[in-house]
Amino acid sequence: MLTIAQIKAPIASDIEVFEKHFRDSMKSPVPLLNTITRYIIKRKGKQMRPMFVFLSARICGEVNQSTYHAASLIELLHTATLIHDDVVDDSNERRGFFSLNALWKNKIAVLVGDYLLSRGLLLSLENEEYHLLKIVANATREMSEGELLQIEKARKLDIEEPVYFEIIRKKTASLIASCCAAGAASVGADAETIEKMRLIGEYVGVAFQIKDDLFDYEKNLMTGKPNGTDIKEKKMTLPLIYMLNNQSWLEKRRAMNIVRNHNNEPHKVAELISKVNSSGGIEYAAGKMHEFQNKAIELLYTLPDSESRRSLEQLVIFTTERRH
Repeated sequence: MLTIAQIKAPIASDIEVFEKHFRDSMKSPVPLLNTITRYIIKRKGKQMRPMFVFLSARICGEVNQSTYHAASLIELLHTATLIHDDVVDDSNERRGFFSLNALWKNKIAVLVGDYLLSRGLLLSLENEEYHLLKIVANATREMSEGELLQIEKARKLDIEEPVYFEIIRKKTASLIASCCAAGAASVGADAETIEKMRLIGEYVGVAFQIKDDLFDYEKNLMTGKPNGTDIKEKKMTLPLIYMLNNQSWLEKRRAMNIVRNHNNEPHKVAELISKVNSSGGIEYAAGKMHEFQNKAIELLYTLPDSESRRSLEQLVIFTTERRH
């Protein structure tokens, strides 16, 4: 498997230019805002979302000013949603850094999220790129719907497999789908190609989320034990759903009781993780993950061969082979 740096090679110069665009898009006459946005830039992750935008654009045409706007728009709106998520979850850490709400408290964090959201909207409107705004606004709506659907279902713990896939399609996959669609749209691709790229992104996003589900059942390098975080948070993930659907009524009731009433007891969580493993839930989820990965790659192969297409294929593989 290639590293992120190797995958990024065909678009390394694009990403470099994008970083300046992104910094400029957040500038404000308010000193406090500039201090906070510098902190946001400093803690950037793997930059996978801009990579999806630029690789999709290069597959479909030539990167231009509109592509930089698309990548900045997506990164602005996504960063805004992450800041708001940290406030809602009362989370003090993200990617190994203190969250904004941990450093500047909730009120400032919410206002910064609102500011970034408005900067994204204005970036599109100022450049009259309504087609990009529509793509990304749809994704933002779906992400909110997916999160609310998950919260609603977590109360009753009645998530069946079709509902699970609907949640992750909206909550996670819609953003990666918008990256691929916006990249294609920014270089003037036709409607059919934009939809094809969107679908590739959606398949990748579903595979990406299932991989995240599986991490919860893998041994933590520090403790040597699975984290079980999703169980503690009463999140019904695919391995757990599979196990529940393949148990007797009594065993299913016991498992649900652990999720509902004993999810903060380490030995009970460990018992449930062991049941998921012995039920074949891990293998089933991994199989579904590769199924969606293969769907994305098969659709990618219908597009002309190029260095960027090969890099995007490697990025698709990276989403399911990554270690964290």
